[in-house]
Amino acid sequence: GRSGRQGDPGASRFFLSLEDDLMRIFGSDRMGGMLQKLGLKEGEAIVHPWINKALERAQKKVEARNFDIRKNLLKYDDVMNDQRREVYAQRRAFMMANEVAETITEMREETITDIVARAIPENAYPEQWDLEKLDRDVKEILNLDLPVADWAREEGIDDDAVRERLMQAAAQAYASRAANVGPEIMRQIEKSLLLQIFDQSWKEHLLSLDHLRQGIGLRAYGQRDPLNEYKSEAFRLFNSMLENLRERVTSLLLRIEIRPDAPPPAPEGIGVFDMRHPDPTLAGAEMMEVDGPPATAPIGTASARSLPAAVDPNDPSTWAGTPRNAPCPCGSGKKFKACHGRL
Repeated sequence: GRSGRQGDPGASRFFLSLEDDLMRIFGSDRMGGMLQKLGLKEGEAIVHPWINKALERAQKKVEARNFDIRKNLLKYDDVMNDQRREVYAQRRAFMMANEVAETITEMREETITDIVARAIPENAYPEQWDLEKLDRDVKEILNLDLPVADWAREEGIDDDAVRERLMQAAAQAYASRAANVGPEIMRQIEKSLLLQIFDQSWKEHLLSLDHLRQGIGLRAYGQRDPLNEYKSEAFRLFNSMLENLRERVTSLLLRIEIRPDAPPPAPEGIGVFDMRHPDPTLAGAEMMEVDGPPATAPIGTASARSLPAAVDPNDPSTWAGTPRNAPCPCGSGKKFKACHGRL
């Protein structure tokens, strides 16, 4: 630090053992034997031009090895970048388009072609068709219940005829659903669903490529180039992603249903409150203030008449049935709950 402040360029000195990994792996094997012949003792500093040249050669080998590693890494990344450019260009085209009805139709037709190709081999007789697989795929992917087994018994039937019938049936089913939903709403659903499944499929594909990248180096034990194996496997996974994308979009659109929201329940009518007092003779007593001055009601008034007939003002044992808000039978003018009826 001080030499730099005063304009001195300074100097550096490195200390390296001959047993260091740099010299042990990339250095010359004859270096150790030559130094032993010179009579150098263990732990003694070695200052010789040969050592400097050996270090320089070892450092160049290390840098060349690291460069090859980075170069090989870029080759793997180029495979993913090629697929990324293709996917982003296709997604941008979907987003800029006003509608994707033609794309949906192409996906549906390609899906039907794949279904027929998996169940009906090329130039095969109807007896060699995998009718169970064909019927299962038609029900699971196209959501159609068609007499596929009866078609196979027809005279002169082939895979092209089966493919054409499936395309017509799927087109009619899709047109029926579009008519129920509405053309404008269906166009919006197609675009939104296509972009959503497209993004999800691409993320799943990137995860598959990462897993492939981790174990592709083991192919070298089988005398195969890992880079070429990675390219072929990545291309196969990319085609599989596109095939799954077509099947998922076709299957969901052939099952889509839009149900209108149920109207909210009508509010129940507000009940009419009964503002009448069950016993008009007690209404005045209930409105009395407990802390107010007691009002003595003479015998024969409404307060006295409100008491049950079995209540004897002179017999407290008969006061048990007195209402709590009624005047106390003792004649104090207080409510029963504030006088003899206090809990």
